[in-house]
Amino acid sequence: MSSFNTFEVVHPQERIYNLIPREEVHIEKSQRYSLSKFRPTVVREKKITNPTMKTMGPAKVEVPSPDKYLKKHSKEPKLPENYKNNVKIKPPVPTRTDHPTMGIHTKRDFIRTTTVVPKKPQPISVDTNRGHKQPLENSGLVPKYIKKKDYGEVPVYLQQRNEEQQRAQEAYDSYVREQKEQGAMKQLSDEERQSILERLKANWDKLHHEYQSLSLVTDMLSKKAHKERLEAAMKQLETDIEFFERFKILYVPNK
Repeated sequence: MSSFNTFEVVHPQERIYNLIPREEVHIEKSQRYSLSKFRPTVVREKKITNPTMKTMGPAKVEVPSPDKYLKKHSKEPKLPENYKNNVKIKPPVPTRTDHPTMGIHTKRDFIRTTTVVPKKPQPISVDTNRGHKQPLENSGLVPKYIKKKDYGEVPVYLQQRNEEQQRAQEAYDSYVREQKEQGAMKQLSDEERQSILERLKANWDKLHHEYQSLSLVTDMLSKKAHKERLEAAMKQLETDIEFFERFKILYVPNK
């Protein structure tokens, strides 16, 4: 028995319809894109805009002479004529027979220039060990703002705010006075305010103790709803306590 696998050749199933001759369908292909219709225009514009001898240089150039070869130190910068060995040559001292140039006038006031007081150097402040410096006036070491004219005065916006608060307080006092005259409101005494404040704090302590006794895991909707109700009640009590501690004079309806 051979060790190679033998594969059976599968032929298509024979049918009588296969004997009917079929018409060959020729698919007409469109003509391929060969050349662009803008090619002549592009070639013409290229010839117009392309400068001649741009890459290869001119066709004929002057051949350098053998005598004009590159010499040593020929391209180094040269000093002017009044320099020698990198030192500027000063003009010679005038002799006794030389006459000074006459007739030169200037508008410069030499008397004023010589008598002017020299400008004092600007004081600076060095703030780092690397020598960084800045003007002393902007360093914060000089009392600058206390010398202003409006130093120590109340700003304008604070004055406006105080006036608005005063007008609001006056309007509130007039309203309370009217209600009090009509007998619709009464003022709470300090004992009543302290009593209400103590009861509010006691209620907050009771709710806080109950809140601390809740389980850490709120895996049920009822636990979650109970926790949210306690938090809302504690928040409302905190607002009321802050209100009673902030205002010393309170009015309540007389009913």
